[in-house]
Amino acid sequence: MGPRIGPAGEGPQMPDKDSKATMDTEDTYGSKASSEPRNLRPRVFHSIKFFVLCHSLLQLAQLMISGYLKSSISTVEKRFGLSSQTSGLLAAFNEVGNTALIVFVSYFGSRVHRPRMIGCGAVLVALAGLLMTLPHFISEPYRYDHSSPEDMSQDSEASLCLPMTSAPAPTPSNGSCSSYTEAQHLSVVGIMFIAQTLLGVGGVPIQPFGISYIDDFAHHSNSPLYLGILFAVTMMGPGMAYGLGSLMLRLYVDIDRMPEGGINLTSKDPRWVGAWWLGFLISAGMVALAASPYFFFPREMPKETHELRCRRKVLADAASPVSKGENSRSEQNPGESLKKQDGLIQIAPNLSVIKFIKVFPRVLLRTLRHPIFLLVVLSQVCMSCMVAGMATFLPKFLERQFSITASYANLLIGGLTIPSAIVGIVVGGVLVKRLHLGPMRCGALCLLGSLLCLLFNLPLFFIGCSTHQIAGIIHQPSTQPGLELFPGCAEPCSCPSDDFNPVCDPSTRVEYITPCHAGCTSQVAQEGLNKSQVLYTNCSCVSGRGPVLAGSCDSACSHLVLPFILLVSLGAALASLTHTPSFMLILRGVKKEDKTLAVGIQFMLLRVLAWMPSPVIHGSAIDTTCVHWALSCGRRAVCRYYDHDLLRNRFIGLQFFFKTGSLVCFALVLAILRQQSKEAGHKSTTSSPGLEQQRLMSGPKKQPEDSSV
Repeated sequence: MGPRIGPAGEGPQMPDKDSKATMDTEDTYGSKASSEPRNLRPRVFHSIKFFVLCHSLLQLAQLMISGYLKSSISTVEKRFGLSSQTSGLLAAFNEVGNTALIVFVSYFGSRVHRPRMIGCGAVLVALAGLLMTLPHFISEPYRYDHSSPEDMSQDSEASLCLPMTSAPAPTPSNGSCSSYTEAQHLSVVGIMFIAQTLLGVGGVPIQPFGISYIDDFAHHSNSPLYLGILFAVTMMGPGMAYGLGSLMLRLYVDIDRMPEGGINLTSKDPRWVGAWWLGFLISAGMVALAASPYFFFPREMPKETHELRCRRKVLADAASPVSKGENSRSEQNPGESLKKQDGLIQIAPNLSVIKFIKVFPRVLLRTLRHPIFLLVVLSQVCMSCMVAGMATFLPKFLERQFSITASYANLLIGGLTIPSAIVGIVVGGVLVKRLHLGPMRCGALCLLGSLLCLLFNLPLFFIGCSTHQIAGIIHQPSTQPGLELFPGCAEPCSCPSDDFNPVCDPSTRVEYITPCHAGCTSQVAQEGLNKSQVLYTNCSCVSGRGPVLAGSCDSACSHLVLPFILLVSLGAALASLTHTPSFMLILRGVKKEDKTLAVGIQFMLLRVLAWMPSPVIHGSAIDTTCVHWALSCGRRAVCRYYDHDLLRNRFIGLQFFFKTGSLVCFALVLAILRQQSKEAGHKSTTSSPGLEQQRLMSGPKKQPEDSSV
């Protein structure tokens, strides 16, 4: 019994028997009408082109649901009272389940029914998406004004300065902090963490099984085209996730259970919470629809007829009887020739789990000892840390720094930043192919791209403005002395400490947490051109007792959001430029038999060292810039106000740090490649017997082979 894809020699014949059995049953239960679906099904589900189409749509939907949380991260924080560190950990839990199972999936990849496993994984992803929406349905309706007993009376007299409410003011706060409330909060957060973990677990078999399935049963010359189409469609997933977030966050969170009196909020209000759950519902439905065809694909798909002719013609012209014998065996057992090209793929299915675990550390250490591989992976780790932090918290950063809505922030990222990154990846691949770049020039291209990305990061430190004054929280030296009356001027009002209904004094650009903290005793609604504007009057803490406007003060640098996002998008394109050449450095920097494992180690290290910790690191850095926390039952909940200068310096500073680390690693890679080139030049004069093998391992003289990749 020779080496085969399946665990036993009978594996490839089993689908044929099953399919024949199903066809016979269809014939017995149906008449002539049943023969049409019987003849149609094999034609559709035995086509590799149809599989590529289905897999492109599935990976598009999967990346859409995986990236959707990042588009609504600030909304989830406000809805459930989470800090940025907790929300970053929630976003990182998507990688926990993925990383824990990726090694086992790689090991058992050739022993299972791959299309069926892809379908099961996609169904689990869809169920995880539905589970993410469960906290919305089991939670109480969103209360944006905790000082009022009912939603109908929110934004009315509850936030005004009324001395009569001094005694009962703390009662709602203490009464709401019951053990049931805390248990409900923990259960809601726990459900979201479980859903994110299942989202990662379900996505484990989708990409590796799909790529290997296409590569096994597609023509050798058509496989790169199919994979290119697959990646091109897949890369649109994150952009569509931000676009879907932009649409959903314009809708109110409780659109399915609106109060009778409606709401008095707009999307510009800092208390606005959009329908974050609706995007998970839509994307989960898309994943479920895309998963349905996979249960009808066969375990092994026959090759196309024109492919077999092409292979016979090439092998007939080629040479030896041995190659012809191998060709005949590869026709009987598709994908066996791929095993003979890679030693790891050839021996992995024949190893037991215990033997595989014993071999793995030895090959891992041998791979990590290679300086080129180690440095390139470290540079990719730094770049991935930058991308993970930016993708998770850039929408929130834009909201806070430039006073824009969450919907507009997602629109900018999905419409500019994500397409720029896609263009950078494509341009990098085109440059490697058209210019026939060898290892030395690939290293130079990576160094140039990371250097330019770092330079375009510098102006971001200066695009922004300071936080406007917030009475009682942030005091600026240039403000009027009359404002120092706070909180004395509002002491008779007995304002509730947990209330949040910001108002803005337009004359001095001073913001108050509530109308009560501004000493306002009356409310007026003015009808405008499009909608009514709420004003609060007779405010004892405002100079001239003038009216204040409902809502936060607009940022003085809102017009700078477009230059900022353009620079970020340009930096993303330059960082993505290094993706393909760095990948080529990894493929050409390790032994041939270790390539498959090297790529697996690369993605494992990227997940463990970058995609898992980076959102938590960025979230913790953002939390350190908070100047006013909302309290829920005595614990810190969501942050109400940030120090904008500190937020900008630390968020952009983290990006600068990771980009600098990537630049240093690429510089060391280029230095090592130059040293290897000099050593190879000196050894060429001695014409040693092992010269050709040394050239293969060092790589600088291997441009024709590199150009083929």
